[in-house]
Amino acid sequence: MIDIDYLTFLENILTDNRKEKFLKVLNNRTKHFTIAVEDIFQMHNASAVMRSCEVFGIQELNVIEERYGKSIDKEIAMGAQKWVDISSFDSVTNCIDSLKDKGYQIIATTPHENDYLLEDFDISKPSALFFGTERDGLSEEILRRADGFLKIPMVGFTESLNISVSAAIIIQNLTNRLRNSDINWQLTEEEILVKRLDWAKKSIKDIKRIEERYYSSVQ
Repeated sequence: MIDIDYLTFLENILTDNRKEKFLKVLNNRTKHFTIAVEDIFQMHNASAVMRSCEVFGIQELNVIEERYGKSIDKEIAMGAQKWVDISSFDSVTNCIDSLKDKGYQIIATTPHENDYLLEDFDISKPSALFFGTERDGLSEEILRRADGFLKIPMVGFTESLNISVSAAIIIQNLTNRLRNSDINWQLTEEEILVKRLDWAKKSIKDIKRIEERYYSSVQ
């Protein structure tokens, strides 16, 4: 449970504009969809995917670092790492198991004989959208365990897009459709409180000293 008094104490330090911005952004955040990227060799692409998540309202990003083990490129992410929740996994198996346990269907974003075109994809089910490597695409395990396949319709000679471009197109399309639907896609009240506290702490310099002062005063 969130310590409401502590949240109020921290938010009183913030400007009214900052608090209003938090609420506006959180009212447009969703966990109905989540994104997973697998062993992205060029980390600026993973960082760009995170930026797309933040811009279009996806709250959670899952990063599988089975082979390359690099960290998110903060310069490319441009601060998005402060506002998007990142879960790291050391294997595809652990990532898929975790997401399935949370109730997500696994959707591989790759052309397949049983795929959906983007505009035909059913947005009603909570879905984890997987994006693969620039070199090899998605691994066999993801393709084997996927509940569905999704592709972007293309009409040119080129048959593929850069992962960061693909992710941006898919995330923008699906989140826009979600917000124009009757689906219950928004964060819960408790989830919003958790993020308000998290973001307030990340917005205050010397938060450890502030936190110590608060708890010493309420003892």
